[in-house]
Amino acid sequence: MSGRVYHLHSTLELPLEEVFEYFEDDPRLPGEIEDIDITRRNNTLIVRAVATEGTVSKYTPTAQLKASVTEVRVYEEEPQRAGGPPAWGEEEEEIPSELVEFAAFKGDKETVLQNTALQYQMYEVLCDIARLAEKGTLTAITEYDGELEATKIVDGEERPASVEVVEGPNAAQNDQPGVNWRDNKFISG
Repeated sequence: MSGRVYHLHSTLELPLEEVFEYFEDDPRLPGEIEDIDITRRNNTLIVRAVATEGTVSKYTPTAQLKASVTEVRVYEEEPQRAGGPPAWGEEEEEIPSELVEFAAFKGDKETVLQNTALQYQMYEVLCDIARLAEKGTLTAITEYDGELEATKIVDGEERPASVEVVEGPNAAQNDQPGVNWRDNKFISG
């Protein structure tokens, strides 16, 4: 099995509790990953691949997903009010809320998906997490068995994506030589 991640950008956010529940429910992991090790250091969550025995050297750092953990106040539905603000002396009704910790897998490949051993397999795990997220986007360009694949997951739903190779802005200028600094009349004197 071969696979490589060339481009990855993620803006995924989901409750930290859902991330833990996903891994506690014993998800189906790629064959080269035996288990997942989850570590929390202050406001950083690290989800590291534990390689199946014999897949990689025990001294090789395996791929890991990195997320920042933030607390967000989540409000219940706001009650319907008739009219404007409360009259003088009346107390405003407090809206029930709670603090929820969110895991934010945000950034490019080097920020979210680190280390190269088992990187494609951990990318597959990230895609499974993206399908759970109600908020955020994951876009990627990968290669699997010699074929380029484009992936786009928006708010938990897969969307059509394709890889298109286009001519870059410098392609039209390649037939014209660059500046000849030695024979430039403005410089030489």
